[in-house]
Amino acid sequence: QLQLVESGGALVQPGGSLRLSCAASGFNLDYYAIGWFRQAPGPEREGIACISSSSSDGTVEYGERVKGRFTITKDDAENTVYLQMDSLEPEDTGLYVCAARRLLYRKCEPESGLYGLWGQGTQVTVSS
Repeated sequence: QLQLVESGGALVQPGGSLRLSCAASGFNLDYYAIGWFRQAPGPEREGIACISSSSSDGTVEYGERVKGRFTITKDDAENTVYLQMDSLEPEDTGLYVCAARRLLYRKCEPESGLYGLWGQGTQVTVSS
């Protein structure tokens, strides 16, 4: 069974940091791009970051709003993708969901419509 499980969400003060995890099971991340998305109240999903498969050397892309503050990485041995979130702002509050897309030899894009396998998400709240 293909599955993504997120963890690491919490309540944090503005300026703080969090590290989110997205653990994959039932498939090998070597052949998939992984994206992180933020779901705030409402229908829209904001593309936060993505990391390409090994065939594209694991290249990364970020949404404009988080560039310079967030870092996406992958641990192949753990079959897990991480999102390091620094200098958090109240506007970063939301349900953070990771998603997978089978993608070889192409750079990923943090566009939610391109991804077919989704996790349940982990809640991040930035508030004083």
